[in-house]
Amino acid sequence: MDLEKPAGPPAAAPAGEGCLVVAIRIPVRIVALVVVVPVRMAWDALVVAGRFLNDTLLRPLGRALLWVGRAVFVWPFVGLWRYVLVPSGKGLVWLGKVLLVLPAIAFYRHVLTPLGHGATWLYARVLTPIGAGAWAGAVWLGRYLVVVPALWLYRWVLTPVGRAIAWGGKGLVWLGATVVTGVGTGLYWITRILLVLPALAVWRWVLVPVGRVLAVVAREVGDALGHAWRVAGHISLAVGRFLGRLFRWVFVEPVRWVYRSVLTPVGHVVRDTVLRPVGDAARAVGRATRQALAAARASVRQARADFRRTLLGEPAAEPKEPQLTHRREPVAPVTRTLEKRTE
Repeated sequence: MDLEKPAGPPAAAPAGEGCLVVAIRIPVRIVALVVVVPVRMAWDALVVAGRFLNDTLLRPLGRALLWVGRAVFVWPFVGLWRYVLVPSGKGLVWLGKVLLVLPAIAFYRHVLTPLGHGATWLYARVLTPIGAGAWAGAVWLGRYLVVVPALWLYRWVLTPVGRAIAWGGKGLVWLGATVVTGVGTGLYWITRILLVLPALAVWRWVLVPVGRVLAVVAREVGDALGHAWRVAGHISLAVGRFLGRLFRWVFVEPVRWVYRSVLTPVGHVVRDTVLRPVGDAARAVGRATRQALAAARASVRQARADFRRTLLGEPAAEPKEPQLTHRREPVAPVTRTLEKRTE
């Protein structure tokens, strides 16, 4: 860490850093470390608590709320859409097709199409020739009544007047440009002398040095906060590990020792002296019960068979199935051997 005392001689300041930077750095880092360490430890504690709450409370609660939301909002609307709105929509589409689309198609095909063909014939055979003649007459009248007089007026009246106005306008523009240039030059030098040069002097000799100092201070404050945040992280990690070990020594290890040294032997004794004999006795009782039930069922079956024989008599004996023997091999004891032939 930068706050530890170096073992050797003090190192020289890096290039571009003077005594002001070094004088600002050490106190700023000390103050930042003192301020940031509690904040970082509180932040780490909040992070651990937030993770614990998220894993144990918020995530199961969110899943439960999601399931409830689906059961209350999504599934009813899905059922309404699938089993009510979709069939209703299909029925309305079919009804609209029957009541609107098919009559409209028939009206278009049998009424509007013949009317359109008749209107097309009327336009091509009657209106087009009449319109062509009327347009030709209107063009001839417009040319000799409007275009020719307008061209004469433009050539012999408007052109000379426009040239005179343009010459006068050029003179006025030259005069105005001259006046504006003189006034602009005067205003430029007045503004430069009264505003620009003092502003440049203030910028160069006041604002730039102050800005450099403020930039150095801001950079050192940022570096100090980052360094203090990292150091506080190490401190918070060490404190967390210490608290974890303390919790383990104070609570976990005694509980584990009690479980291993007290509860486990007691459980073994209880299992060997109480639970196992009780289990054996229960199994013996179960076996005796099953045997008694089996004997009772056998007695009932025998009584039912006796009653059936008393009422109906002995059942007819079933014929035995013939046993198949191999035709090519004789029946024992007359089997073939190497020393004796079959008789």
